[in-house]
Amino acid sequence: METSYPIVIIGGGMAGLTCARYLQKAGRKSLILEAGDAVGGRVRTDLHEGFRLDRGFQILLTSYPEAKRLLDYDALDLKAFRSGAIIRQEGKGRDGFTEMPNPLKEPLGIFKALAAPVGSLGDKLRLVELMREVNEVTRAEDFFKDADTSTLEYLQDYGWSQEMIVDFFRPFFGGVFLENELVTSSNFFRFVFKQFYNGDAVVPAKGMQAIPEQLAAKLPADSLRLNTPVTAIEGQTIYLRNGEKIQADTIVIATDAAAADRLLGNNQEREYNVTTCTYFAAAQSPSRKKMLLLNPHQLSAVDHLCVPSDVAPDYAPAGQSLISVSTQNLELSDDTKLADDIKMELSEWFGEEVRAWQHLRSYHLPQALVRFAAGSSAETLRLSPDLYRCGDYTAYPSLNAAMQTGREVAEMIIG
Repeated sequence: METSYPIVIIGGGMAGLTCARYLQKAGRKSLILEAGDAVGGRVRTDLHEGFRLDRGFQILLTSYPEAKRLLDYDALDLKAFRSGAIIRQEGKGRDGFTEMPNPLKEPLGIFKALAAPVGSLGDKLRLVELMREVNEVTRAEDFFKDADTSTLEYLQDYGWSQEMIVDFFRPFFGGVFLENELVTSSNFFRFVFKQFYNGDAVVPAKGMQAIPEQLAAKLPADSLRLNTPVTAIEGQTIYLRNGEKIQADTIVIATDAAAADRLLGNNQEREYNVTTCTYFAAAQSPSRKKMLLLNPHQLSAVDHLCVPSDVAPDYAPAGQSLISVSTQNLELSDDTKLADDIKMELSEWFGEEVRAWQHLRSYHLPQALVRFAAGSSAETLRLSPDLYRCGDYTAYPSLNAAMQTGREVAEMIIG
């Protein structure tokens, strides 16, 4: 069987859906071929025993320029974390937590932030200075035009103390980058820093998958095929696993990096940042602060912890709490042992009630993000007059970049 379409998009994640939406707005029809059983790619949410489990800890930053352009925030019913973080101090039992609210969002919290035993007064004044600097950069793309270093080198050169780097920057932005060495480009650090301090970190009330589902719901019903893996591309012919062949005037590859490389025959080796997200059910929340809990201790099963159901109650059944724990750089994992190690460690944080937590599920993501180290550059989106690609791996690792490259490909096709 062989059919023909003017534009075929391979991949129904955020990049592919964004591309399709902008094409639709311009009156151009497209067909999305998605290998999975739902849209979203890596932005998926599973229902498990009444809990909503995002596939890995994920948030939306409301200040993302591309998200603001295309998403209907009100319809997503966004629920916000408090801005700032809680720092875990080793060896201090249940009292070993220091709260650092963002004074730009909570003016009364400035006294608590200044008094927090994390970094010096000079370190905290440098935070304010950096906020001022990044706010002067108006366009997202301008962050990536400067010569860069690693984030670690940038922080050291800026003048922050080792204590501030170890206790705050490394656990917070290591959790964002999914790597604790802070080798990620300083340009990307500055971009993300601005997003955190200018907007809110949120999740939709019904889980992160509500974001791609919102985009898909606005497309024509016949423009999306699920459970349709693509095995190869030859010229303008797309071969499906079920034996079907599709002819396309224009092809857009909007898969993740590994699948795109396979379809394009690219043999380049990519470095990936690795993370594991472990979910627990609990009778009550261990912390109702609605903030991320950061653990500066690197030789630990816990990098950071949050309670999504405190922020968005629909993430858990009534009367229960959902706990999310992230662990970095875990190449191979025994889920049961990891869950036991996490509970043993957290019992020192919160008490013996942690041992009663129920392990729900672990998500091990060995290719969570393509590493964006210093010196990384954007990859070409237009590969030939009729072949394009988009996805965050072609720019920088974020939902904003996935949407940005999807829009840019659509504009190339339209224009």
